[in-house]
Amino acid sequence: MNIQIAEGLRIDPVAVTEAIVASMRRHLADDFKRRGYVVAMSGGVDSSVCAALAARAVGPERVFGLFLPEHESDPLSLRLATECAHRFGIPHITEDIAPILEAARCYERRNDAIRRVIPEFRDDWGCKLSLPSDRLESARINVSYIVVQPPGGTEARVRLPAAEYREIVAASNFKQRTRTMLADFHADRLHYAVVGTPNRLEYDQGFFVKGGDGLADMKPIAHLYKSQVYQLAEFLGVPSGVTDRPPTTDTFSLPQSQEEFYYLLPTPQLDRVLYAHGAGLPPHEVAAQTGLTTAQVEATYRDIEQKRTTTRYLHLSPRLVARVPLLAPEGPGDTA
Repeated sequence: MNIQIAEGLRIDPVAVTEAIVASMRRHLADDFKRRGYVVAMSGGVDSSVCAALAARAVGPERVFGLFLPEHESDPLSLRLATECAHRFGIPHITEDIAPILEAARCYERRNDAIRRVIPEFRDDWGCKLSLPSDRLESARINVSYIVVQPPGGTEARVRLPAAEYREIVAASNFKQRTRTMLADFHADRLHYAVVGTPNRLEYDQGFFVKGGDGLADMKPIAHLYKSQVYQLAEFLGVPSGVTDRPPTTDTFSLPQSQEEFYYLLPTPQLDRVLYAHGAGLPPHEVAAQTGLTTAQVEATYRDIEQKRTTTRYLHLSPRLVARVPLLAPEGPGDTA
């Protein structure tokens, strides 16, 4: 095969924008029968591009931007989201979700799980989840660690048992589910539809929360690789502060990259390997184009397939015992 990965990931941003905008208009009128779109804007490139596309599709006056920070959000996220909304003329509000999270005992449940592993952990310490630093060369790629840091102190890193890992993730998922609940509230109030913001890496690899950011009426960039989202961002005029910022989960109180938490590779490299995997390129050819070793590409291929298998549940629609005929049959859209 003579497939050039970089060339394959290059898009015509004008044509892609026109196709997405047309699709958003069509689904809004024909399927959703709603007046506009709600977009939860995080200050990241994905939600910023989705907001810009929605504004082109229906006009900025019919897009509603939501800023949904909590105690552990990076203040930069709110500043960048605000700058983006101003750039595209999108009406917006800020709703602090921390009181809802506190009422659901989000922080308390998570911290209790951490204390079962690190008894001295206190509520004012920073924390985050992390994969092994040698995960590309290790068979332990799906082992997770909790990283904690007392105020003014140094970080400590402890391997997590499965039960505590699941409980920490389950508690943290309150954040995405609360944001979705508020997006749906405003969508119902305004008679709008909700835009979901996953890119292809997130959608393909299950990097979303079922019942949280996995729920949306329209997912306009789920077919686009991360590098393609950046190409659209440049074309659409997304502020440079957004595009220059490294992708982050912005979920825990300590800074955390997406690959540190979930992916095997930094997103630019994973973009290329995922594309090559879909194109059927053998690992040695991918290695020659990405700067990785053949063994590293093979490990990433295995991880891609494993994540697809283990996160298939996230994509499933509710199961029925028997088919229930509907007046308006479900279309070919995704279920996540």
